[in-house]
Amino acid sequence: MDNRRPGCLSGFLQLFLLDKAYNWMQEKFGYKQGGCMGCGCGFILMVVFIMLVISIIFNIDWFRLSF
Repeated sequence: MDNRRPGCLSGFLQLFLLDKAYNWMQEKFGYKQGGCMGCGCGFILMVVFIMLVISIIFNIDWFRLSF
């Protein structure tokens, strides 16, 4: 059995740091700065950060493909 679940405080710290990184990236490259490749950079950042939040909350490893 693979028991690699992080503790509660570790998850909260990861979410806190992810929030700070998301806010900084949105200020530098986000919605106010124009678009890239026909789609706004803010939308692309939002999708990436939503995937990261889901992986932290549900402990999903997107790169491990096993059944």
